[in-house]
Amino acid sequence: MEKPWPSLRIGDIEVPHPIVQGGMGVRISIHGLASAVSRAGGLGTIASAAVGLEEKDAFQNFSQADRRALKEELKKARQLAEGKPIAVNIMVAQTDYKNLVETAIEGGADIIFSGAGLPMGLPKIAHGASTKLVPIISSARAGVLIFRNWMKKYNRCPDAFVIEGAKAGGHLGFKYEELAKGTYSPLLSILRQTREALRPLEKGDPVPLIVGGGIFYGWEIREALEAGAQGVQMATRFVATQECDAAKSFKEAYVKAKEEDVIIIQSPVGMPGRALRNPFVEAVLRGEKRPITCPYHCLKPCDPHNSPYCIALALLLAKKGDVKGGLIFTGARVAEVKEITTVPRLFQDLMEEYQSGSNLPSPSG
Repeated sequence: MEKPWPSLRIGDIEVPHPIVQGGMGVRISIHGLASAVSRAGGLGTIASAAVGLEEKDAFQNFSQADRRALKEELKKARQLAEGKPIAVNIMVAQTDYKNLVETAIEGGADIIFSGAGLPMGLPKIAHGASTKLVPIISSARAGVLIFRNWMKKYNRCPDAFVIEGAKAGGHLGFKYEELAKGTYSPLLSILRQTREALRPLEKGDPVPLIVGGGIFYGWEIREALEAGAQGVQMATRFVATQECDAAKSFKEAYVKAKEEDVIIIQSPVGMPGRALRNPFVEAVLRGEKRPITCPYHCLKPCDPHNSPYCIALALLLAKKGDVKGGLIFTGARVAEVKEITTVPRLFQDLMEEYQSGSNLPSPSG
């Protein structure tokens, strides 16, 4: 089938399909999913968050286990990706941020996505590396702050930005009240604001902007590209694929989810997140404090002594198949997932949807 859309360029890297697979921790998107997406023509992303939590020595040497596991996941992904680019998502909030960035570069990551905080010092850590650096932001203001800081201190601009809207899953750059009341700015409005705000700062080609959060169908990719984006980031639809690294029961939870099952929770790290309602979440909402076993202070804002639960272990439990006793992060539109498919088939569906130009209502928030 002929490719209907333009490719995504990040520096000298060309991604045939303008689709970035969002990084999903803990160990939801590792080498299996990331390599399959890149092999199919998108950009696959390994999530570094607690990536070493299944290592035998994770509780004794969490930092070393994380770095070792990330390097191994990159090695496997690159072997399977047939020469296509592989990205790594590293949150600024991770305690071992600097070491993980260095490990990703040593492991051959082509691109580093970095959010959950402003990655002001990222160019210094990555100095001299050819790895592309892409901050994840949720406002035009954040984009301008990063751009000015990087140019002033390091004389370089970001290779691209990911603009993550309020309908994404995981840790979100919005206030809990904004999400609960729906008072946040729509995604494509933030896109336009960011492009306008960056224009006076850009001396050469415009910085590519990738939008994510609530993009589900191919006609929404078309809408985003026509609004000025160079690519989109998608995560929820990639969970329900055979290649995704999560347990089958995790994927089935997505397929079975109804709109009313999606809930905004306050994460122990101080950021709101979107999750599926289950017995674990119900217990958290009741204020029950789960026994805390902190293998390592993996996220800077987390206070293990006062947190109601360990988010890394809760996410890992769900990934391994305990969909009642673990935490399942998800995007806002999980109820529209109807089946477990394959990555190549998903790309085919998205291309057909893109070409159809359907006028079905599609929230661009």
